[in-house]
Amino acid sequence: MNNKTISILSYVTIIGWVIAYAKSKDLSPKSDLVAYHLKQGLGIFILSVLINIILTVIVAMIPSLYFLTYIGLALFILWIFGIINAVNEQKKPIPVVGKIFEDKFSFLD
Repeated sequence: MNNKTISILSYVTIIGWVIAYAKSKDLSPKSDLVAYHLKQGLGIFILSVLINIILTVIVAMIPSLYFLTYIGLALFILWIFGIINAVNEQKKPIPVVGKIFEDKFSFLD
């Protein structure tokens, strides 16, 4: 698998991320591109899970705030931006939240 494929795979569910992580360990010269997208992919996954849990609790308590579930659509759009950056082989952060993940997850370096 080449670096571009592994970078794209790091955004495709948590199973895809685990496969990309395992394949990145097999790369003889470590790829900065792959490590970068592994960080971004893991970050957007964790953020999505946390926001969905919080929104589920809020909407369960206050059903009139159902419109907040559209935040999930915004997260989907951010996820698409991450995949586009991986396809173009760019080390560009996901808009709005990507800068947060650049310094996190040091075990991926």
